[in-house]
Amino acid sequence: MRKTKEVLKMKIGYVRVSTAEQNTARQDVLMEQLGVEKVYTDKMSGKDRKRPALEEMLAFVREGDTVIVESISRFARSTRDLLDLIEKLTEKKVEFISQKEAIDTTTPQGRFMLTVFGAMAQLEREQTLQRQREGIELAKAEGKYTGRKRIEVDEKAFAEQYRMWKNGETAPKFICKKLGISNATFYRRVEEYEKKIGIKKEGE
Repeated sequence: MRKTKEVLKMKIGYVRVSTAEQNTARQDVLMEQLGVEKVYTDKMSGKDRKRPALEEMLAFVREGDTVIVESISRFARSTRDLLDLIEKLTEKKVEFISQKEAIDTTTPQGRFMLTVFGAMAQLEREQTLQRQREGIELAKAEGKYTGRKRIEVDEKAFAEQYRMWKNGETAPKFICKKLGISNATFYRRVEEYEKKIGIKKEGE
């Protein structure tokens, strides 16, 4: 148990391997060498953000603690993911150290490295968006771009739900759930359906 009258700083380690069959010995030895007092271990892919030990560790850490990992690849699945996780730690006033990349948020050099990672993540996002825009423009020029695919809705099912809605037997939220559509799609379909059956809007 932690003391309540004073802040007890702890070194907390996070260890991860991709499968249950893999050995964590190398990372465990490093944690022991660095004087880590409590270690959380996940044996699963880093692509899965919902890692039990990771979430337990994030919930456990307190102000003044330091989270230590062998490398960024053991901790985060991407630069963006890394920055999001460190933001959570920073909000709790918890420091972060990645041994391999020499990132240490307790030092000016470590904080600078984190700034570099942030800039790289921003650049990656901007480049991805730029490629998407260029791809769309090229597809438009070649006549291949048609926009987002229209959501298909069974006409008979919609007509029945529309009738029930107008009779006060159901509500849009239940119709959306039943038909698997969004609220915006529902009202677009209502407008299209009413035009089809000849119902005019007020003022027309």
